[in-house]
Amino acid sequence: MQNPIFFDDWAGIGRILIAGVLAYAALIVMLRTSGKRTLSKFNAFDFIVTICLGSMLSSIIITKSIPLIEGIVALALLITLQFGMTWLSVRWKPFEKLIKSDPTLLVHRGICQDRAMRRERISKEEITAALHANGKAEMSPLTSVVLETDGSLNVFEAA
Repeated sequence: MQNPIFFDDWAGIGRILIAGVLAYAALIVMLRTSGKRTLSKFNAFDFIVTICLGSMLSSIIITKSIPLIEGIVALALLITLQFGMTWLSVRWKPFEKLIKSDPTLLVHRGICQDRAMRRERISKEEITAALHANGKAEMSPLTSVVLETDGSLNVFEAA
């Protein structure tokens, strides 16, 4: 008697192998066609699309109820929407402002900007971690820290 927890049948494994290879190949072709920006981390929308693509690919491979062609169309739709969003944001400033955040100055010349830190939900410990990641033991009067649009913290030293 087979236990479906460990093994159901060879057809299921064959489907995963075939769907996995074909869906992966289709995703690679679509990503190469859509350009590097599709998988960038410029802002939250770009990051979310990257996560969604991975989730969709795994669903196509694992879920038997999703036909391969429907899954590939779903991937193509998400990539097309991302392409359209970035195309519009580059060409129309009001749309860019709607979907992109501006960098936020969190520390200016060694002084924490508490209101900005609260608004962005960044703690002093996270600022300290960013300093350490940039090889600085502590903040100096010349240090500035910026929360970038992709969520990373950049540390600068004034000259």
